[in-house]
Amino acid sequence: MNQNLRAALADARLHAVDVAARLAVDPKTVDRWLNGRVPYPRHRWAVADLLQVSEADLWPEVAGHSRPISSEIRAVYQHRHEVPQAVWRGFVSATEDIGILTYSGLFLAEDTAIMRSIAQRARAGVKVRVLLGDPDSPEVAARGIDENIGPDVMAARIRNALALYQPLCGIQGVEIRLHSTVLYNSIYQADRHVLVNTHAYGIPAAQAPVTHLLADDDQGAAAIYLSSFERVWTSAKPYVIKPEAINKPR
Repeated sequence: MNQNLRAALADARLHAVDVAARLAVDPKTVDRWLNGRVPYPRHRWAVADLLQVSEADLWPEVAGHSRPISSEIRAVYQHRHEVPQAVWRGFVSATEDIGILTYSGLFLAEDTAIMRSIAQRARAGVKVRVLLGDPDSPEVAARGIDENIGPDVMAARIRNALALYQPLCGIQGVEIRLHSTVLYNSIYQADRHVLVNTHAYGIPAAQAPVTHLLADDDQGAAAIYLSSFERVWTSAKPYVIKPEAINKPR
């Protein structure tokens, strides 16, 4: 029986089903955690973040004897589709910066809750920068071929994503640019939190690994990826749409 976890849930006024929904796991899995089973590290970190406590508070027997690979690494997911929705939606609680660097990022653009949250953060003064691939560039065509979906499909995904991002264009502080670079990773940043989706030749990004980093200085791994983001941003061209095409977000 994990009394620490039970107490933390009570303090947060959450139930096992709430945790299961936030982490996209079966409620029975959360029940097993409450009954004493120790979750995998990525789930321990996600629960600790959700309850706003430290991992050591919930699982002192593990956290006290474990030795992290790096203070920056919060979690490693085998595939992007395994990243809990709570992690993606937690990113839009940023207070300073939100950055998205990918080819299409259609999975985010189609999530209305995330798009609504990004719009709210932008209105609150958070700087939002979105970098998508130029659908007319040879780099995008090559990526489509690499993923065995063909150049036209990748370009169509980007145009679809751009259409879904258009409502954000009417908000001050939001800027969208198109890049023509060969991406080795997609990068999703919210303040000090950075998700790095590795690109593997011939493998769709959704099936590739994702590393969740927490930037703790200017010399670490997260800083390297954020520097890469800035390089692409500088070389990208602004995405401009006609004013009449902009729909004001609700």
